[in-house]
Amino acid sequence: QVQLVESGGGLVQAGGSLRLSCAASGSTWRINAMGWYRQAPGKQRELVAIIARAGSTTYADSVKGRFTISRDNTANTVFLQMNSLKPEDTAVYYCNAVSGIAAYWGQGTQVTVSS
Repeated sequence: QVQLVESGGGLVQAGGSLRLSCAASGSTWRINAMGWYRQAPGKQRELVAIIARAGSTTYADSVKGRFTISRDNTANTVFLQMNSLKPEDTAVYYCNAVSGIAAYWGQGTQVTVSS
């Protein structure tokens, strides 16, 4: 089992920045990929960014050049630096960890970008 706890969400004006953190605990040695997803009201949950244990990354087209995902394997923590935020980035952001064939989710953190 893996437990994930997110932090760092909040309210920010358009053009501003936020940094999300997600700390993993439990059977962390089994984790390979970690990432961030988001879900806006009335929409499906979508991928934002993922990072493999070795460091390779994948981003949604909508956040490329604005968001940066990083990972501290020693601290079992993944970060999402979000710059140049737009109102359409408003959503609940969920941390995700993949361990073998299992996927784990955090409780979510709200990010609200005002225009």
